[in-house]
Amino acid sequence: MKRFLALMLSLLMLASVLAGCAGTNNTKNESTDAESSAKLNIVTTIFPIYDWVREVAGDDVDLNLDMLLDNGVDLHSYQPSAKDIMDISQCDLFIYVGGESDEWVTDVLKDAENKDMIVIDLVEELGDKAKEEEVKEGMQEDHEHEHEHEEIEADDIKDRTLNEFKGEWKSLLPMLKNGDLNEYVKHEAEEEEATTEDIVKELTEKWSCVADNIAIDGDKITFTYADGKTASAEYKYSGYTAVKDEDGDITGVRYQFETDSSDAPKYVQFNDHGHEPADNVEHFHIYFGNESFDALTNSASNPFFVSASASSEEVLEELMEGHDHEEEKDEHVWLSVKNASVFVNKIADALAKIDAKHADNFKANSKAYDEKLSSLDGEYKAAADSAKTKTLLFGDRFPFRYMVDDYGLDYYAAFVGCSAETEASFETIMFLADKVDELGLKSIMQIESSDGSIAKTIKDNTKSKDQEILTLNSIQSVTQKQVNDGETYLNIMQSNLEVLKKALE
Repeated sequence: MKRFLALMLSLLMLASVLAGCAGTNNTKNESTDAESSAKLNIVTTIFPIYDWVREVAGDDVDLNLDMLLDNGVDLHSYQPSAKDIMDISQCDLFIYVGGESDEWVTDVLKDAENKDMIVIDLVEELGDKAKEEEVKEGMQEDHEHEHEHEEIEADDIKDRTLNEFKGEWKSLLPMLKNGDLNEYVKHEAEEEEATTEDIVKELTEKWSCVADNIAIDGDKITFTYADGKTASAEYKYSGYTAVKDEDGDITGVRYQFETDSSDAPKYVQFNDHGHEPADNVEHFHIYFGNESFDALTNSASNPFFVSASASSEEVLEELMEGHDHEEEKDEHVWLSVKNASVFVNKIADALAKIDAKHADNFKANSKAYDEKLSSLDGEYKAAADSAKTKTLLFGDRFPFRYMVDDYGLDYYAAFVGCSAETEASFETIMFLADKVDELGLKSIMQIESSDGSIAKTIKDNTKSKDQEILTLNSIQSVTQKQVNDGETYLNIMQSNLEVLKKALE
């Protein structure tokens, strides 16, 4: 993606230069260029930002204001076109949401033509007030947010030798039982909102293994069991088994070895998350028994072995790798009118920097608009304070966390706000249906882009089956036609307030 954006920008700039050379006698073009350069060129990504700029700029300023997401496309699936890249590169002010969905912006700005451009990242502007994406009880995990392993194609898998796993290895199970991995257990408990006892039980079952130590020397494997007894045999390579998920995608490879000896397990499989010869194996999962390779592949346990010389600190570091990442921020910052007030004032400051002549106008306009936001904020607060119900339930994605947190409301939902999932599991549906019954909710919510199927299925699984399905507008897919028809941020948020009042009855 980075290379594509850089190449696209370079080609566009070259085309622009060539077009300028070819058109030196075109007075119409010269006039248009002069007129354009006298205007403020502002590019925004989504509608709320576009509308805020309109309000702050007012009618006295000549500006080219562009909204990139103007055809109903969702923020989370948007990719910039060649024209979008060029418009951003040359603008005076660029305002975007920020967060993971806007990671493409970094590469575009790096090669921007206007080095004096002012850039506003809304998530960054909130600083510590930007919330981390939250996974609530009963919410279905998004496969795109889970830890991703390298995609494996069948043609990529290569044969391997037992010698690649040479050395002395120890099971993590004894370390778990004696408390060496308590830091990891605590972390997992916090992640899964479980008790440490639950995590220890889960990992004990997962890492279950009758051997505490394994030594591999050439073709020989020696197993040392928990009671101190050992078993050894020479093994020969028997190919591999590709492990697949429900969609038929390869998720791992089990390398297989077997022996004719009766002194040790007949069948052995190794999985180190690799699928081709390796010089260095840091850890592996091993499965062994006397029944068959198929029985090992279908085993519920996943024994975990690391180098016998590894300290508990080194083991913890490996286990925690990938867990101490920066939490993903909730990008839906515009759905809080309190946040909108912060952004409007920031926009006024930015406009004043690029057009000092109208600074007083921008300040007056932002103040007037801020008063409207404050009034709407008061209406939301009054509605929440007087509500009989304090919980919303969404059979959908949930992008309204900033809103509910502003007014002390709670929620349950099928997916997080940035989820790419469209089908809820049976467990998720039943959890939400039970919550509707438990809380006596009269409404089930969805967002404007929903087809309504999840909300309806939840309703059909409640006891009364008489809930009203209500829609809140997440303002993520406003089209240019709606803009032309007079749609505004305040109008949508006012409409959302009326829906919220009904949902909280």
